[in-house]
Amino acid sequence: ASATVASPWSAACTCARVQRCSRRRATCASSSPSSSSYNPQCVRLRELLASGKIIQTPCAHDALSARLIERASFPAAFMSGFCVSASRLALPDTGLISYGEMVDVGRTITSATSASFPVIGDGDDGYGNAMNVKRTVKGYANAGFAGILLEDQVAPKACGHTKNRRVVSREDAVTRVRAACDARDESGSGIVIIARSDSRSAVDLDEALWRVAAFADQGADALFIDALRSKEELRAFCAVAPGVPKMANMLEGGGATPICTPEELQDMGFSIVAYPLSLLAVSVKAMEKALREISSESSGYFPSNDSLPTFAELQQSVGFPEYYADDERYKNN
Repeated sequence: ASATVASPWSAACTCARVQRCSRRRATCASSSPSSSSYNPQCVRLRELLASGKIIQTPCAHDALSARLIERASFPAAFMSGFCVSASRLALPDTGLISYGEMVDVGRTITSATSASFPVIGDGDDGYGNAMNVKRTVKGYANAGFAGILLEDQVAPKACGHTKNRRVVSREDAVTRVRAACDARDESGSGIVIIARSDSRSAVDLDEALWRVAAFADQGADALFIDALRSKEELRAFCAVAPGVPKMANMLEGGGATPICTPEELQDMGFSIVAYPLSLLAVSVKAMEKALREISSESSGYFPSNDSLPTFAELQQSVGFPEYYADDERYKNN
């Protein structure tokens, strides 16, 4: 990797920081995850994390994809920055999409799913310094997210599993996580802070392991290292900060991390697995196929029936039956 850390810590600074982090972690651990003040979706995500069973979270890019994930009986969903940038802007996930655009899509997603269905939002690098991170965490909580993923990249960020990634200094990375945890506590929402490091690609594995351990000491609720290269590296990650949930992502179609089954990941020690591109990728492929089929017929013939839901099925997906039932109830009154 071409990137490096912006500036190192001195040993004295590191020692003092770790002591403060350890005290903070103990304080955070003493708070109840089922507090009545927490948002219901946050409570549910914390219950899932405490269950000991791995949480499969397909990634959504809009309200309809999130609703389909819930209807397919998955326990939670993840709003992917890559997918939202692609679907909303038709642009790459390179820091071009804004905080406001992500929150806007997030509100439509959480509004389209049930109140207790947890959706984790991609918070990228927090969109600025520590104060921006606090605003981002509180904004995501207000938008109805159960959790937020925050990374340690410099701006403009690079997409996971791609080249040219750079990370901020250790001190700045830990400060971001501390600010995120402060925002979580100040908001009273219980939003789950998932602290991510991209330093496996930007620096090396040892740096990534150091950082996630420091993030856990700051009070992060869960941890993620992007683009781990092997099952051995996945296991090494799970050995860090015992008791703090770990997240993996299975990047379909050529990512750096080996594809593992949920059972394999759970045996390694993971609590969450995200599938970043599944729904968007199959949607793009299906749309391209449909367009080819339409254009191949001089009359503009429709795509083959095996790739099309019926109109009734499509109406069901977007809520026509519920709308009509509600409409009749008000007409009768």
